[in-house]
Amino acid sequence: MKKSTYSAKRSDNEEKWYVVDAEGQVLGRLASAIAARIRGKHNPLYTPHVDTGDWIVVINADKVVMTGRKLKEKFYHRHSGYMGGLTTTSAGDLLKKRPADVIRFAVKGMLPKNRLGSDLNKKLRVYAGPDHPHAAQQPEALEL
Repeated sequence: MKKSTYSAKRSDNEEKWYVVDAEGQVLGRLASAIAARIRGKHNPLYTPHVDTGDWIVVINADKVVMTGRKLKEKFYHRHSGYMGGLTTTSAGDLLKKRPADVIRFAVKGMLPKNRLGSDLNKKLRVYAGPDHPHAAQQPEALEL
């Protein structure tokens, strides 16, 4: 009789909700830990092509820390699609205007670039302040 390797299904995973406080955390280290948790790499059921991760709620995104000179020298680019439509924003400006996007972009860059990555990206909720509307899911505090 042939033994086969177990491949997890999404229904096998007990999805949990976690709250992460970003205050005083370094952006890259925080983003890599969140991406691994969303991907499900902490889970013994981890299967690369299946969503086996948890939901993450990040609070205090406006208090995240960037090391070195990244606030002035790191840039985020977007293009409108028209000639000359490139818009560039420094990390410092983006952190002032939309602090949730800084964490969202960092985590998105660490997830797979396919349909699975798009689905996993929806499991991240980021809020600039200490309040979030996900109390009904009873999220647990997660120390990273």
